[in-house]
Amino acid sequence: MASLQPVRGTHDLLPDDLRAQRFVQDTAAAIALRYGFEEMTPPVFEFTDVFQRTLGDTSDIVTKEMYTFDDRGGDSITLRPEFTAGIARAFMSNGLQQSVPVKFFARGPVFRYERPQKGRLRQFHQVDVEILGVPGPQADIEVIAVGAHLLLELGVADDVTLEINTLGDTESRQTYRETLVEYLTAHKSKLSEDSLKRLEKNPLRIFDSKNEGDREVMAEAPLLQEYLNDHSRTFFDDVLQGLADVGVETNINPQLVRGLDYYSHTAFEFVTTTLGSQGAVLAGGRYDGLMEQMGGRAMSGIGWAAGVERLAMMVGDAAPTKRPVAIVPVGAPAAREAMKIAQTLREDGYHVDLGYSGNMGKRMKRADKVNAIASVILGDDELAKNVATVRDMLSGEQAEVPLSDLREHLAKYR
Repeated sequence: MASLQPVRGTHDLLPDDLRAQRFVQDTAAAIALRYGFEEMTPPVFEFTDVFQRTLGDTSDIVTKEMYTFDDRGGDSITLRPEFTAGIARAFMSNGLQQSVPVKFFARGPVFRYERPQKGRLRQFHQVDVEILGVPGPQADIEVIAVGAHLLLELGVADDVTLEINTLGDTESRQTYRETLVEYLTAHKSKLSEDSLKRLEKNPLRIFDSKNEGDREVMAEAPLLQEYLNDHSRTFFDDVLQGLADVGVETNINPQLVRGLDYYSHTAFEFVTTTLGSQGAVLAGGRYDGLMEQMGGRAMSGIGWAAGVERLAMMVGDAAPTKRPVAIVPVGAPAAREAMKIAQTLREDGYHVDLGYSGNMGKRMKRADKVNAIASVILGDDELAKNVATVRDMLSGEQAEVPLSDLREHLAKYR
């Protein structure tokens, strides 16, 4: 029977789970639209090089977590582990450099071969926003404001904290990198094997290590903020002031970094303690060097991604559901009329539940089970008088309504 089970790290999205996730995705899409973002969808898979260039060949995602295979044409293909790289590739492939600023929203499944845990499987879903072509702090402020607005709209804002930091510009990071490498070299004997590899290429990534020995070393490491030049300090101050102006509270976390060279200036995470150790539910940053890293011309960019499953867990049962109108026919003649009424109401935009069999008692139990807001009861007596009995499932009150007036009577339940 093992073959009849979903693959480890995947699961079937049954109606309740899917409803909660759709609520998160649809809310994110609606909020993004208010801020002028347009929805787009990059392919589920890309040439592997797209992700190797953007995520770095020493990152855990590239070395341990990507689903990569050779297709029948001999090309190395990877299922997307995140959205930013595919969106950046699409931006260049479609010649959008002349159309900046470009503001994209995307949503869909992503894939990472990592240890399955609650709210984070090997196939999971993200919502993502990106602004391309805006070098100033206005884009940072707006992108973060979109994220804060989404969390507020979902009703989880009180359970999250915005942690933010600056990575500075290239000059600041280079100065800091030299100091950090010097410090880490002096503590090489305490670093894990993975961190020793990162020391050569991406020493800032060691801040992300989960190894206890690495964490002890990094707790005493010099901080990037001490090496910022005037431009970097001013940029960060402008971002913080802009967020304050729009009512977004911030908590500066000097150890929040991004390890790849194309990242710059703002890095941020919305974190929570309600999901155990999983922490971040929405995270992003500025990546002004990404396009050049991918072989294009320099172009600024900033964005974030949020895990849909994690947000859906935080939302819980708060996701709204549309309550149907139940049609309850009693007898064969009523069943035929019920089918016609159901079709008319559905074409008018009503959510209608029409059971297939059973006496009135069983059909009313079904109406309760589907959480119907009203029931339209049709029996021989109703047909003889050309009426339906409409029962309000909340109050229990019911009334005979002429069939010709039924649509008008049910309007309050739409």
